This record gives sequence, structure tokens and C-alpha cells, in this order.
Amino acid sequence: MSENVSHSSEAKGSRLRNVLVALGAIATAVALFFSLQTETSSFSLDTQAENSTPLEIATSNGKPTLLEFYANWCTSCQAMAKDLGELKQEYDNVNFVMLNVDNSKWLPEMLRYRVDGIPHFVFLDREGEAIAQTIGEQPRSVLQANLDALVASRSLPYSRTTGQSSQVEAPTAQPKASPDEPRSHGSPVN
Repeated sequence: MSENVSHSSEAKGSRLRNVLVALGAIATAVALFFSLQTETSSFSLDTQAENSTPLEIATSNGKPTLLEFYANWCTSCQAMAKDLGELKQEYDNVNFVMLNVDNSKWLPEMLRYRVDGIPHFVFLDREGEAIAQTIGEQPRSVLQANLDALVASRSLPYSRTTGQSSQVEAPTAQPKASPDEPRSHGSPVN
């Protein structure tokens, strides 16, 4: 009988240990999940776009500017998001402006800077004039060297560089037919 009690105690101890290990693993997984969510969300394209300097302010506040033409579906844009987020924190004396190529609002800027691949970066001097452009995925060191030169009002060492990019077609603004237009019959003009 003492053998059965001993075996029963060992089984209960083993089950308790297994439950504690499982609970510890779950707690660790949950903590890891939330820490990764916080880290990636702070560098997501959407978050950075929301926190970027509006174009009108950037072109008039006397600070140099880095314009980024991007899209949420662009894998190169996503790959660079963390580096750009960190650089934005380091360079508080530079405007970081993000313009989504899927938004037809930015069509005039896309045409002006001849955006046909993304990410497309345009470096503007303190007066808002374009001084250099790069297209595609850029190493952090290249961006940092260009930002250092931009801040110091020097020629950018890596202007006109091209990395891996995604092709983009400019969105078209569809004119809307007036319901009063006799030939429209209430349908949009194609």
C-alpha cells in the first residue's frame, strides 16, 4: 500500500510540474508575441505614414526633407520600414514625408518626380528643391550617408542609386459625370 501512495504522489508531482512548465511556456509565448507586436507596429508603414510630416509643412519649414513614395503592398518598402523608422528618430532635423502611390491625391508629385518604381526617395534641400533621387531598397548605411550630406548641405554620395523595387503605375483620377449631364444617364464617364 505504501508503494501505491508513493507512486500516486510521484504522479501528482509529475503532473504539477508539467502544468507549471506548460503555464510558463504559455506566459513566455504571450509576452514574446506582445513585444514583437509593439516593435513591428511602431515601424509599420501605416504608423510611419500617420506620423510623417505633411508635405505642405515639409516644403515650407526650412528643414531638409526625405520624401518616400511607397505602397503597403511593396515588399521593399516593408523591408525598409524599420530602418527608416529608426533613422527618423535619429534625424529630428529632417522632415520625413511619406506619400502612398495608391492615393491619387499624390499623382501630381508622382508625375513631377517621375515615380515608376517604389520605394522612390526624393531628397529636398532646405528650400524644398529636389537635389537627388534614389529608387528601390537601399541599405541603411546608404540612407544614413545621404541624410548626413543632406543635413550638411553637401552633395549626396549615393544619389541616383537603384536597388530592388516594385513597379508602380500612377493612379488615374476618374472624372465624375454630373447627374445633370444629358448623356451621363447617372453613370460615371469612362
